[in-house]
Amino acid sequence: MFLVDSHCHLDYEPMVSDIKSTLKCAMDKDVKAFLTICTDLSKAPLLKSIAEAHEEVFATLGVHPHEAEKTLPEKELFAFLIQGATHPKMVGFGETGLDYYYAHSPKEAQKAAFKAHIEAALDCDLPLVVHTRDAEKDTIDLLKTVGNGRARGVMHCFSGSAWLRDQALDLGFYISVSGIVTFKKAQDLRGVLKEVPLERLLVETDSPYLAPEPYRGKPNEPAFLIETAKKLAELKEISFDSLATHTTHNFLTLFSKVSLPCV
Repeated sequence: MFLVDSHCHLDYEPMVSDIKSTLKCAMDKDVKAFLTICTDLSKAPLLKSIAEAHEEVFATLGVHPHEAEKTLPEKELFAFLIQGATHPKMVGFGETGLDYYYAHSPKEAQKAAFKAHIEAALDCDLPLVVHTRDAEKDTIDLLKTVGNGRARGVMHCFSGSAWLRDQALDLGFYISVSGIVTFKKAQDLRGVLKEVPLERLLVETDSPYLAPEPYRGKPNEPAFLIETAKKLAELKEISFDSLATHTTHNFLTLFSKVSLPCV
């Protein structure tokens, strides 16, 4: 029995300054594998080096919607993603998607970048890591229209509506649960997540962000994943071991390019 942190940012401080200690602390808590997520193409070489140095770490390649205005044009971005995916430890694309809450990049730039990721995912048969905030309809519309809904992936750090949950599940997507599920004011979200089938759930930290209770206010890290998993097991009314077994199996099913030494 072990957990997989399906979404963390090991290239961010404070983790990047002490990767070995960060990973050891997590592994001591039975978090045995890690997917470190790309948000900016300039970070890709660092993510690749982290993954190459640690057999239990894998990486994605992608552009966060906040960075969409500053990245490559759509066709060039598609080509860059395709080429980068040839690396054995690059196992998915993202995080990509749409964020209209902060609107750090114009909507059209976000959509163009998202389309490039979807097309690359279809071309390479790799999963998407999707970020969506205040953009549920446009996110689903693009997933349905680009490639006719054939892309696979995960809605990361899910905090959306029951409608988004159902649309994502209908598309075959997984739902990833972060530390938000432990927050006292997240009762509505817990109600939405309770209805997600166990076979479609992943767990993540999104570290260094969104530390779960009782660590709120501190930088998050993969070792804290156990608190999110405990709360999710409680919500689903199953044992912790069952939750860990299912979410790990789900991760390995979705990110099928991953090969773990501990499996």
